[in-house]
Amino acid sequence: MPTPAQPFRTEVEQILDTLDAAPGRVVLTHQHRRITAGELRDLTHRLAWELRAQGVDRGQTVTLLTGNLPAAIAVRYAAGLLGCRLNQLYNKLPTSTQAVMVRDVETHTLITDPGHAERAADITARAPVERLLVLGTAPTGADLLALAARRPGAPFPCRARPQDIRTIRHSGGTTGHSKGICISYGQARPFGPDLPVDPGEPPRLLVCTTLAHAAGLMADKTLRHGGSVVLHDDFDPATVLAAVERERITDVFLMPPLLYQLIDHPHARRADTSSLRRVTYGGCQASPTRLADAVRRLGPVLVQLYGQHETGIVTALDTQDHDPARPERLRSVGKALPGCEVAIRDTAGRSLPTGQAGEVCVRSDTLMQGYWKLPELTAAVLRDGWLHTGDIGYLDEDGYLTIVDRLKDMINTGAGHVYTSEVEEVLNSHPHVRQSAVFGVPDTDGIERVHAVVVPAPGTRPDTGPLRTLVRQQCGTLHEPTRITLSDTLPLTDAGKPDKKLLRRQVRELP
Repeated sequence: MPTPAQPFRTEVEQILDTLDAAPGRVVLTHQHRRITAGELRDLTHRLAWELRAQGVDRGQTVTLLTGNLPAAIAVRYAAGLLGCRLNQLYNKLPTSTQAVMVRDVETHTLITDPGHAERAADITARAPVERLLVLGTAPTGADLLALAARRPGAPFPCRARPQDIRTIRHSGGTTGHSKGICISYGQARPFGPDLPVDPGEPPRLLVCTTLAHAAGLMADKTLRHGGSVVLHDDFDPATVLAAVERERITDVFLMPPLLYQLIDHPHARRADTSSLRRVTYGGCQASPTRLADAVRRLGPVLVQLYGQHETGIVTALDTQDHDPARPERLRSVGKALPGCEVAIRDTAGRSLPTGQAGEVCVRSDTLMQGYWKLPELTAAVLRDGWLHTGDIGYLDEDGYLTIVDRLKDMINTGAGHVYTSEVEEVLNSHPHVRQSAVFGVPDTDGIERVHAVVVPAPGTRPDTGPLRTLVRQQCGTLHEPTRITLSDTLPLTDAGKPDKKLLRRQVRELP
């Protein structure tokens, strides 16, 4: 929070200050279009003026359903100037789920783009929305860009107040019911450690995953630090490698499964990735074996971040900690960032000693305000200033945190608990395995059985019998998968993490 001598300025205002300092600098690239700082600044203000004219105001919810477009960034900032509650949907969720989210957060205005306009119209048929606006022309909804072009580019005075809700981010929904996580305008939530700023070579971020997730937060941070952002519509490893070389990309965020696809692509051997300073990853369990492969392929550029929408970023495993000779360190998610406290507690709330696994609890000023209109659930996870994450982990003697599972992903076999990450790590260590996902599926008696889906290494077709034996030998009989299924790929969520809910459904449908 600002001191009395420092007037409150939102992150959007800080970004606009940076854009205003060098208006001729190119800050966004999408396909063949390059947008300057001045153009992005003016578009943001024009959109804010038009949204206000449309009746959008402070404290109302604006929901976005868009691709990775320059206008999507500008309208996000415009909503921030108005002091709105911003809710951004993952594009690939079922329309029925999106409609529930739109209704849940009491959406006043739904903003989409021409590529998602048909889906947006379907959502508005299922959920009450005051108005539908489109960033371009579409059969339904007014063209917000055309309307905003008539407005002045003069600065729109920010209407947000520190206590106002800035974002309502729904949890990813890979486990359990998706919940709206509320963050205020007054909360400073830096996305990981500060970027090392070199005035002679400002950061160049490649966004190749949805702006609704971590890549959007990284884009904000990059623009605030005077950098530029290259927008891709989706992730494709060959296209990413070509862009890194052509655009001299310094930063990119990838979920671990996408990182593996990148380093496994045939072009990775010859692509010039020397411009990369940081390949930031996180969001789901990472394989130490595959991380070592990535370090050997890309060099010492990996940075892992751990956190949740509820907590903000909690820990970081920096580049110097990514040593292939120290797999135990690669299993960790790093050390707590300044201002964050991490404690490991048992079910009775007692702190556990070093090396003993329990629930990860976090205390910092970046914690959420609470879940949208779920006071009882908020009280259950926010207790005495500590947020109970639902993750199971332990701290070592040096303060490094290792996550072993999600409480909801932990498999209760009846004879004991199985941490899925332990089984995945063993499977991933096999030379014929590129990737795996482990999860529990109840049998007819309601007892959870261990199942695994394995992506073979190119040119191999591993026998599942020896894989089960490998797990039994290294982890014990309790951890041995009842069934291992081979698959060319793993289904991923919009954010890029393995979709275990979908995998469970698929396994139940197998004969």
